Amino acid sequence: MTDEPLLTGRRIAEVLATSTGGVGTHLRSVLSALARSGAAVRVCGPQATEELFGFTASGADFRPVGISAGLDPVADLRAVHALRRATAGADLVHAHGLRAGLVAAAARALAGQRRRPLVLTLHNALPEGGGLRRRVLQAAERATVRGADVVLAASGDLADNARRLGARDVRVAPVSAPPLGPARRDRREVRRELGLDDDRRPLVVAIGRLHPQKGYDSLLDAVGRWSADPRLRPAPLVAIAGDGPLSDELSRRIAAEGLPVTLLGRRTDVADLLGAADACVLPSVWEARSLTAQEALRAGTPLVATAVGGIPELVGDAAELVPAGDAAALAETVARVLTDPAEIARLGAAGPRQAATWPDEAATAAALVELYRELLGPPESRR
Repeated sequence: MTDEPLLTGRRIAEVLATSTGGVGTHLRSVLSALARSGAAVRVCGPQATEELFGFTASGADFRPVGISAGLDPVADLRAVHALRRATAGADLVHAHGLRAGLVAAAARALAGQRRRPLVLTLHNALPEGGGLRRRVLQAAERATVRGADVVLAASGDLADNARRLGARDVRVAPVSAPPLGPARRDRREVRRELGLDDDRRPLVVAIGRLHPQKGYDSLLDAVGRWSADPRLRPAPLVAIAGDGPLSDELSRRIAAEGLPVTLLGRRTDVADLLGAADACVLPSVWEARSLTAQEALRAGTPLVATAVGGIPELVGDAAELVPAGDAAALAETVARVLTDPAEIARLGAAGPRQAATWPDEAATAAALVELYRELLGPPESRR
């Protein structure tokens, strides 16, 4: 009998495209456990991801590979060649996200290493829309999931879609949000920073990248309705934490319509914001296992979210759900929650109970180690 770590001597390459949120956060959260398993881990992705997430601080080597979030044939070809070189000695490659998976599958084929296991984690669905770009993305998605030895899906709908596309081995693998840690400032201090001098005015927070997927247009439509709602006097202040491509567009609309909305930019004090908020909203067009939803429920902050993707299975009855794109339903549900102390208490208690049923970071990482061991066999020293 030996206590030798399960992946001793194994070289694992983790690959991701441009990321500013959930994908990079998830990958960073499992690196320490992979190192403890005996594996030598190399992360391959854009240099900006290392600067933002600090993968090397978690025990990984890092190689810059410029995999962008959008389709660019010239850039993609460069990324394929760069990734082929960066993963030349790897025993297993794990791509996080469809873009990373597409480049990883092409790099494996170029290197003639089809027997080397390729794992693909699907974190997101394809964006809505039509036309040539949509058809190209669908073809790339089909080729990528079929090229992977194992597809891990962050939610059940992603798993079902991968099976429809012909993936060989599909498994649901929930992505756990790392614990935020306790708030560093109290509710009054945070609210004062946001211009709220007392507890009379409700504070609603939204947390996430300023991107069309997050549904902020519907949120602003809902905010506009609150000015005519006699139950909400004064109208809530909405604080949105995040940055992204819609920043200027949202700023112009907020100013033009005089909406009580503050764009906070990227924040590192999410625990403080959730602790100060009367409610959290997640108006997304689609989500798998939203990190924001997980953080809100753990904090006991009442959550109103859209019933999309993996959200219903994630939150159960611990959040209020509305249809995506339905600003009237979003406005009414948030107003009802904010003005019903019994509902606030119910959601505040139900959130942590629901969160206790989710796998934590350690369980997520352990499942990944077991999968790698399944695909690679015993450590080199035992073979």
